[in-house]
Amino acid sequence: MEVALLVVLLAAAVTVVNVLAGRVSVSAPLLLVLVGIAASFVPGVPEIELVPDVVLFGLLPPLLYSAAIRTSLVDFSRNKRPIALLSVGLVLFTTVGIGLLTFALLPVPLAAALALGAVVAPPDAVAAMAIVRRGGMPRRVVTILEGESLVNDAVALVCLRLAIVAIGGTVSASAIALDFALSAGGGLAIGLVVGWLVARIRARVADPVTDGVLSLLTPWLAYLPAEAVHASGVLAVVVAGLLLGHRSPTIQQAASRIFERTIWSAVQFLLEGLVFLLIGLQLRRLLGDLDVNDIGIVRTLLVGVVLIVAVVVLRIVWVFPATYGPRLLPKIRRNDPPPPWQVPMLVSWASMRGVVTLAAVFLLPEETPEREALVLIAFIVTVGTLLLNGTTLPTMVRWLGLSGPDPAEDHLQEAGVLQRAATQASNALDAALTGDEPEAVVARLRERSVQRAEAAWERLGNKANPPSVVYARLREQMIEAERSEVVRIRDEGLVAHDVLRDVMLILDLEESMIERAHSTASEDRPSDLMTPHHVAQTACEHLAELTMIPRAETPEGCAECLHDGTDWVHLRLCVSCGHVGCCDSSPQRHAEGHFHEVGHPVIRSFEVGEGWRWCFIDEHLG
Repeated sequence: MEVALLVVLLAAAVTVVNVLAGRVSVSAPLLLVLVGIAASFVPGVPEIELVPDVVLFGLLPPLLYSAAIRTSLVDFSRNKRPIALLSVGLVLFTTVGIGLLTFALLPVPLAAALALGAVVAPPDAVAAMAIVRRGGMPRRVVTILEGESLVNDAVALVCLRLAIVAIGGTVSASAIALDFALSAGGGLAIGLVVGWLVARIRARVADPVTDGVLSLLTPWLAYLPAEAVHASGVLAVVVAGLLLGHRSPTIQQAASRIFERTIWSAVQFLLEGLVFLLIGLQLRRLLGDLDVNDIGIVRTLLVGVVLIVAVVVLRIVWVFPATYGPRLLPKIRRNDPPPPWQVPMLVSWASMRGVVTLAAVFLLPEETPEREALVLIAFIVTVGTLLLNGTTLPTMVRWLGLSGPDPAEDHLQEAGVLQRAATQASNALDAALTGDEPEAVVARLRERSVQRAEAAWERLGNKANPPSVVYARLREQMIEAERSEVVRIRDEGLVAHDVLRDVMLILDLEESMIERAHSTASEDRPSDLMTPHHVAQTACEHLAELTMIPRAETPEGCAECLHDGTDWVHLRLCVSCGHVGCCDSSPQRHAEGHFHEVGHPVIRSFEVGEGWRWCFIDEHLG
């Protein structure tokens, strides 16, 4: 009864603090840590010991898996070099650096000092992503930090295991290399096998609930067998999650993907909050365990502060050479140009430690010299980096002049993808038609396939109320009226509850689909909307041939709309002749009509602040 009540209270505290953090515009993870620290000194609050097995076997697998299934395997592979340099190279570098510094500052054996180095070496996946998601960082930086935080725990735990062995005896260089190879290779192999097996099973599961339960079990299906054979459970979970997330569109039905996204969002919300709250609740117990007659609290606190500075400095010292050093090779420099110095600086500053550090330090044997001091130092480094780096990370982003992805640029890419998908859908429809279908049905199918693309194009312009937004606003009012009528029928008890539940689900799904029409208008974007560099690189031959932009024939608006006295939505300029027409989202579709009439393939946005181009023939952005 007491345990159940404690769990409920912790979950309630996580929810309340998250709501409060949103209202006062404070990072929820940082506020949860502070609340936990304050609560640990409140009389009557029970001591909650952070048991390593609970964290490593209970919390870590689902948190890693929830992050892995949302991480792009394509982006992860594209950034494998910086991810490997951070998750492997930096962890080893920090382990040795912190170990030598600890050995110089405290009367502990070198093996114990290196164990502490391994404990504090990896920025935590939970802490990093919880802060990064609020930081407004460039997308590639987020991808690199996600990849690092998913893999580095595996490397750090192997280093810790070897250091613990060395505390009780000796360990050779060959044993270290062999242990690394077996741990990494075993984790990779088990992750691939579990990912393949689960994918085969889920491809045959049609029920969303069954599929969701299988998804919840997958982290442990990968983690437990790997740990049982002394391989890396962390790596097994990450590999399985990346593989299943990548294959999700082909092995799951739409309802299963929606359900899985919902349940993992809830699980992640609760577990992340519990992690940060539990970190704060450890302080009073750690202070009580410290032997004040040996090293002493003051010296321990000072060493903790020194190590906070050390982990930040060591990360900076590693990241800059790791960023620019490989680019001295011509092939790498040609395929991956060096970023401005602000990017490695931002990566260097994202060095928050978290729950894995605290859980790992409790793995130190009881006979480890000055164990209580080492545990408290690990706590100080964890909380110190959370508060120092976590609270200043948004300020650092602004100071460096960096920003997150421009929503308008995302809309641009989204519109291009949807346009190409709509064309493919139209081609499939043409191939499926037999000629016996009613014309009204065929027309409705064609209209349905292009509506999403047209709405995406509309969000790129500066008009306040394009058709899709007007449609969404009015349709929401209609759905609300429909829902009210369904509730009235339910209250009268005239129809079976199961029927009403299905009707309500239909209305809810439609409402969730039209909410995106209320996205931020592109006129609020901070800079001009140009084609993103990696999109421009894929431009077709028609885009590549362009050298000059002609003068607009009718700069005041769409030529045909001006002639007919009709309204346009967004303006597009033909780069061959200067014709100005309205985009595909307009009922008139004059820009596309001009292409079909004269064959000029490329248009350019004629909206203020937009410099992107589109090829009708190859359907490419440039």
